Amino acid sequence: MELGPPGGSGPAEPGPRLRGLRGADAAASASSLSRFGAEAGCRASAVAAVLPAGGSGERMGVPTPKQFCPILERPLISYTLQALERVSWIKDIIVAVTRENMETMKGIIQRYQHKRISLVEAGVTRHRSIFNGLKALAEDQPNCRLSKPEVVIIHDAVRPFVEEDVLLKVVTAAQEHGASGAIRPLVSTVISPSADSCLDHSLERARYRASEMPQAFLFDVIYDAYQQCSDYDLEFGTECLHLALKYSHIKAKLVEGSPDLWKVTYKRDLYAAESIIKERISQKVCVVMDTKEDEEHVGHCLEEMLKTELNHVKVTSGQDLQQIILEQCYNFVCVNVMTSDFEETQRLLNMVEESNLSILYPVVVISVHFLDYESVPLGQKMEKVMQIREFAKEAKKRNILLSGLLIYFPQVENNRGLEEQKLRESLRQGTTIISALIKERNSGLIGQLLVA
Repeated sequence: MELGPPGGSGPAEPGPRLRGLRGADAAASASSLSRFGAEAGCRASAVAAVLPAGGSGERMGVPTPKQFCPILERPLISYTLQALERVSWIKDIIVAVTRENMETMKGIIQRYQHKRISLVEAGVTRHRSIFNGLKALAEDQPNCRLSKPEVVIIHDAVRPFVEEDVLLKVVTAAQEHGASGAIRPLVSTVISPSADSCLDHSLERARYRASEMPQAFLFDVIYDAYQQCSDYDLEFGTECLHLALKYSHIKAKLVEGSPDLWKVTYKRDLYAAESIIKERISQKVCVVMDTKEDEEHVGHCLEEMLKTELNHVKVTSGQDLQQIILEQCYNFVCVNVMTSDFEETQRLLNMVEESNLSILYPVVVISVHFLDYESVPLGQKMEKVMQIREFAKEAKKRNILLSGLLIYFPQVENNRGLEEQKLRESLRQGTTIISALIKERNSGLIGQLLVA
């Protein structure tokens, strides 16, 4: 057993603790947990999480275990750890990983700056891996450096989209009932085949549910169950709630889970997970521009067009860039109106790099340049904008996907209306390209030009 690898942290600040109560007292305790769970920075020493991550990914059909498969060039398990780390009242997160992948896991923790993580060696089966994780939390084990929690969450390393409200529901239900787990309606009808592969009987789908993760238990309930567990159950079982029922005689409270609790099992699931992640981090765009009054309207026209065309995306102006970066915006449109160089874009790149924003997700920066052909020859302007390729090569090393967009709109003498019409058409086309760059997060579109 190896605890506290690089990237781990010391004990969390003390917070409200759960008690081994029943009835009205337990309900009051659950209410208390709901209150402190919602308070930022409050961390409960009563809750820990165990993630079995020793699988080989056999069903996925790839040589890399699925928990280490990359999504946007970042291992899947890192997204799951991030989801748990967001919950301040989970004090310790125990990951059970095979010996041959121990160094890989340490590297992931260090690279993505995960906190509150401890590693243990996985067993040869899922139940044995979970048991090893529980042992790391039990105070009856030698060299134990973690405090025993009152409630333990068991979650899959390959379910990256778990939200705090679901975790809170199973934890409070476990406090009251001893065990709880998330469930979902069955998608397909379950049938039983006969020995000759003919239909024997089917189950009434409306009466049954699919067992999902996360699950939560009073620590003593699930630890005692594993200590009594037969070798057969440890080798062939998969359902922790069943162990609590069989060995500790605890009937789990079942909690309705959300649709995004699905488990990454097959290769196609990786593409679905990537699509979900891209969608989530594409919901906010910050527009940064220089502020010279005589040209400012062009940048604001683009901002208004983005708000109109991307009506499901929050578009904000970047007056306070530091605050916007702190709020974890991963998409920036940098408008260079007053200069053909990249001062504004370079300033933004420097701030993004210093913030370490791109450690977890790729940051998209689109440097937009407007061309008034009367003031700057087209060839000269294009040559300068194409220099962004060199900037982009360096930025990509830091997980920043930089693209250049040249918007060329001809001036029409004595026809202000036609001039504005041409500009708006150019902006509309530019908005379409910006939207594609943000959603696809594809650095292959570096140096994209638009000439209208």
